[in-house]
Amino acid sequence: MIRVERLTGEVLAAALEDVARLRIEVFHAWPYLYDGDETYEEHYLQTYRDSDDAILVGAFDGTRLIGAATGTPLEDHADDFRAAFDGQDIDMKDVFYCAESVLLPAYRGQGIGHAFFDAREAHARAMKRRHAAFCAVVRPDDHPMKPAQYQSLDPFWRKRGYVPLAGAVASFRWKDVDQPDETAHDLQVWCRTL
Repeated sequence: MIRVERLTGEVLAAALEDVARLRIEVFHAWPYLYDGDETYEEHYLQTYRDSDDAILVGAFDGTRLIGAATGTPLEDHADDFRAAFDGQDIDMKDVFYCAESVLLPAYRGQGIGHAFFDAREAHARAMKRRHAAFCAVVRPDDHPMKPAQYQSLDPFWRKRGYVPLAGAVASFRWKDVDQPDETAHDLQVWCRTL
């Protein structure tokens, strides 16, 4: 039986090491192709320790964390993501940033992704946020590492009411699995009104 629960405060902080491992494993695959390391993850995940309004939604198989979704008020998150909202007619203080959803492949298709969004959107509404947003990496359709059987998550996101925010593209650096160094990657902002 899979258990999905909201973690905050000290319980959230205690789970971040497992979240780091999940991020490295899940984002290693297409479309992120992330060649992550624990040192970077510890620095990146510090945002969730520092933000009083951060949320971590964990999915557990017994005591094992098999999936996680995070979020913070946009103003608490990396400048790279906030900059994507420059020129938009959206006040940053109205946006809750749904930072990532990572779920091991064996557990997909069971409604956990919906539970992740439900919990983060409820948290955002409780904070009186008017919008929820996230970023998705942009890769060319003809990328040589794209798996033939890959199915885009765009229909899932659209079903939940998210749409790409025109002109809102973040840039973030990481090392791809097939590259020797970090490179810049475009991430499209998706947004919905709550």
